[in-house]
Amino acid sequence: MATNTAGNTARTTAHQMIHYLRKGITFADAGTTVTVGTLPAGAQIIKPISGVSVNIAFNGDTTNTLDIGPSTDSGTDLWATDLALGSIAYVALDEAVSMTISVDTIVQAAVVSTASASAGSAEIIIAYALDNDR
Repeated sequence: MATNTAGNTARTTAHQMIHYLRKGITFADAGTTVTVGTLPAGAQIIKPISGVSVNIAFNGDTTNTLDIGPSTDSGTDLWATDLALGSIAYVALDEAVSMTISVDTIVQAAVVSTASASAGSAEIIIAYALDNDR
C-alpha cells in the first residue's frame, strides 16, 4: 500500500545477519570520489572485514591508495587513509574511530591514484550489523 512517505535508501533487513555495501573501482577512477552506498542509522561497521579487496594491482609511477569515509568528512578518510592498491591483497579499514553510525550515512571513497596507471581493479566492501535485537 502506498503511504506517500519517502523510503530509506539504506539497505536493511529484519534478520540478524551481516549486511554489506560493495562498490567496484578501477584505475580509470583515479582522482575521483565514488559513492559506495548508504549505511542505515544504528549500523555498526564490522571493521576487520571491511576494506578493499585488490584483484588486479594498480600500476603507474606513483603510489596508488584509497581513502574511505562518510560523505560528511571533508577528506573522505575518517575510516581508512591511504589503503595500498599497488599489490593484490585484502586491506582492512585502518582508522581508530567509532564505527557506530547514528544517522543514515553516505559512504564515499577517494581513489588517490596516478593518472598514468593502466591497470588496477578492486572491490570496496563495508560490512555492518544493524541494531535489530529488540
